[in-house]
Amino acid sequence: MPSVLLFGYTLLLCGCGAPSLTVAGAYFPAWLACATLAVLVACVARVIMVATRLSQLIPLQLAVCASIGTIAGLIVWFTWVVS
Repeated sequence: MPSVLLFGYTLLLCGCGAPSLTVAGAYFPAWLACATLAVLVACVARVIMVATRLSQLIPLQLAVCASIGTIAGLIVWFTWVVS
C-alpha cells in the first residue's frame, strides 16, 4: 500500500518546478526549446552528410542523425537547465 501512495505522489509532483523560457510574453517549457534545437541540429547534420557525400558510406542515416540531434539537445539541457 505505501508503494501505491508513493507512486501516486510522484505522478502528482512530476510537473512541478519545470524550467520555462519566456518568448514574446508567453512561457514555454525549456525542454521544448532543447527539442527544437535538437531537430535543427539533426537537419544540419543530414545536410552536411549529403554535401560531403558521407551519406553514401554511413548506414542507418536516420538513426545517426537522430542520435546527433539527441546528443546536442541533451548537452544544451544539461548546461542550461541542470547546472
